[in-house]
Amino acid sequence: MNKEHKPITVFEHESLRTNRGEQRLTNGQLEALQLFYGENGVPYYSLIHHGVRFNEYVGVIQVGRTVIEVLPKADKANPNDESIKNTWRNVLINMLHAVGIFDIHAPSNSNLRLRSNSILDLYFELFIKEVEYLLHRGLVKKYRKTEGNRTALKGSIQFAKHISQNLVHQERFYVRHTTYDKEHDIHAILYKALKLLSYINTNVQLNSRLGALLLDFPELYDIKITEALFDKIVFDRKTEPYRNALEIAKLILLNYHPDVNRGTNNVLALMFDMNVLWEQFVYVSLRRHKASATSIAAQNAKNFWKPLSGYRSKMKPDIVLNKGTEDCVVLDTKWKNLNGYNPSPEDLRQMFVYMKYYGAKKVALVYPGAENRNQSGQYYDHSSQDSKHLSNEECSVISIGVEKDVKAWQKIIHENISNWCQLQEIV
Repeated sequence: MNKEHKPITVFEHESLRTNRGEQRLTNGQLEALQLFYGENGVPYYSLIHHGVRFNEYVGVIQVGRTVIEVLPKADKANPNDESIKNTWRNVLINMLHAVGIFDIHAPSNSNLRLRSNSILDLYFELFIKEVEYLLHRGLVKKYRKTEGNRTALKGSIQFAKHISQNLVHQERFYVRHTTYDKEHDIHAILYKALKLLSYINTNVQLNSRLGALLLDFPELYDIKITEALFDKIVFDRKTEPYRNALEIAKLILLNYHPDVNRGTNNVLALMFDMNVLWEQFVYVSLRRHKASATSIAAQNAKNFWKPLSGYRSKMKPDIVLNKGTEDCVVLDTKWKNLNGYNPSPEDLRQMFVYMKYYGAKKVALVYPGAENRNQSGQYYDHSSQDSKHLSNEECSVISIGVEKDVKAWQKIIHENISNWCQLQEIV
């Protein structure tokens, strides 16, 4: 494999440079990342001297033909160990599956072989499998309106345009008519995604399948890809099977950034905020095992402050259990390993406010860790003059060890939080 095209794997908060390190960026790759960063920046990484430093975002960034894979990490294991990289790669893929970022249980993906090359390969294979499934079912036809010059009278004549264009071509008619065929926007989107994948894919195992799809798929008109284009798609009984393929096409097409200045080293970024992903993962894990009597709400917003003019300020804890009851519990998730240190004062203050405003019986910060560990701490009683006495108001720190088996991990999350809650409804 060409050295420039060899995949690069790093962990969050690590750096890549052009002038040092076992894994290095080429000058061209760094220039592409700098251009992609632009004046307004991107949250995925920060620019440093001769390189970039990755933030709390994970996933893949493809620069030209080189895939940079950024993995999560919540332990002290040797980051250069290939088995550690494989473990965290699988953890990330399992977390994305669990929260529904992509669905491997769709009928078209029943025999999907999940590879550990990168998340990008996984997305590409998912898309290919979805399109293969659609072709096997048969592509749907839709009605569309067309107009133009025709040699036969079909539909309705557009007199103004007919007169202006056909004074010397009396054998032609400028008409508008309705056509029922496979040439519509949904297929144009999928065709554009297939063309893009054939250009940027670096996995040789997928090349033949991409080539076969491009031969079997009808060649369609070019279409401008925007968020609004996907928003106006309405699914019905006939087009519902297209949903998964379109979701992946949207993800890929909207995140592909051609380098218009150089024409090389185009950038495709599929990155996920680990703080958001951890929050969603804890939430779905609790919902998966919750008792019917337990209510669980994510991002439950409450009005907090109102200025004399302008918008109100809201507070949104990550997870609220049994909202509105005396057994109300508030959880806030944080994707970082405390490594034995206390939470930040800002996080503790935030939990104090949640406790007061929600009337919560208990509040806790939930972190990943090397092992399962619950630690409780109490706030000081500031109603007294000297503020030296502790109150009955406590905030706990729950660390949950990372498991390779996602179902076992979800069960452990539920058990740890349930045991800490000591609420009959949650057990």
